[in-house]
Amino acid sequence: MNSTIRNIQLVAVLFVLGATILAFFLEVKEMYDNRLVNLADLLLMFIYIEVIGLVRSYWETRSVRISYPLVIAITALARYIILQDKNDDPSNLIYISSAILIVALATVIIRFRNSRYLKIDNSKSNDL
Repeated sequence: MNSTIRNIQLVAVLFVLGATILAFFLEVKEMYDNRLVNLADLLLMFIYIEVIGLVRSYWETRSVRISYPLVIAITALARYIILQDKNDDPSNLIYISSAILIVALATVIIRFRNSRYLKIDNSKSNDL
């Protein structure tokens, strides 16, 4: 039963990888057709690259490193701020910026939890 579930997970990861690669090349084609490269387009491509890295990491270790989704979330929120319309409520910028700060702090905490300075024994953890 476990091997069946593992195979289903691996097929799903391959599907995510294929869809991400397809979306990446479609974005490149759209930029080429428009003859225009915006910061939002570059951030979207960076999100695709991070998803590909997440899939590679999962394929190699069979576990998800929590730092990848956090970096993807920060990039997605930054892209959302860039794409925000000037007519939108300015308080949304504060909320989204706060969300970026919270996710960034969570990333720092996760990175330092195995630090020798904190003297915490997390020998079972493989998130980083």
